[in-house]
Amino acid sequence: MSRVRVAVLVSGGGTNLQALIDAAARGQLPHVELALVLSNHKNAFALQRAALAGIPTRVVTRRAAGSQEAFEAAIQTALEQAGIELIVLAGFMSILSAGFTDRWPECILNIHPSLLPAFGGPGCYGLHVHEMALARGVKLTGATVHFVNEIPDGGRILAQKAVAVEDGDTPELLQRRVMEQAEWILLPQTLERVAAERTMEREKSDV
Repeated sequence: MSRVRVAVLVSGGGTNLQALIDAAARGQLPHVELALVLSNHKNAFALQRAALAGIPTRVVTRRAAGSQEAFEAAIQTALEQAGIELIVLAGFMSILSAGFTDRWPECILNIHPSLLPAFGGPGCYGLHVHEMALARGVKLTGATVHFVNEIPDGGRILAQKAVAVEDGDTPELLQRRVMEQAEWILLPQTLERVAAERTMEREKSDV
């Protein structure tokens, strides 16, 4: 079976990366090859997760590159060298410019910890999202997988999964529930669906 070569871009602990690794180990990503894990932080624990799973890793830092343009050019080179076809942003804490996203139209997926368009856009990331949800008093939150374009959290939505907000929730408790009940389920499912569609398109074009 033809598989799509996927790069996962990370900055921190890599819990969503681990969800993908675990899904692959269970045979739930038959159309996906996790071919590269790239981090913009050399000490990201996600790199250790990748190494344990036998996935090649690369580190590209903004500081070493010297400019955003050079940083993105180095990422692009790493992706090309690895023959990457799809990109997953899994806690990648760097905004990519239109110059980069335009080179990967509907080929970059992101997981966001809210039901977009709620609590999305600049400054809406990580624990901040759950703090905002609790401050607003919403009863439902969740996670969204979407394509990435030049607008932060503005690309086409691919899948969403709702999670109930419970009495007594703290941002940390809510974050954990959203991860367990939405993110870690939704991201592997959606990536596999997109990869399967790309595989079918590729096979049709080869006929």
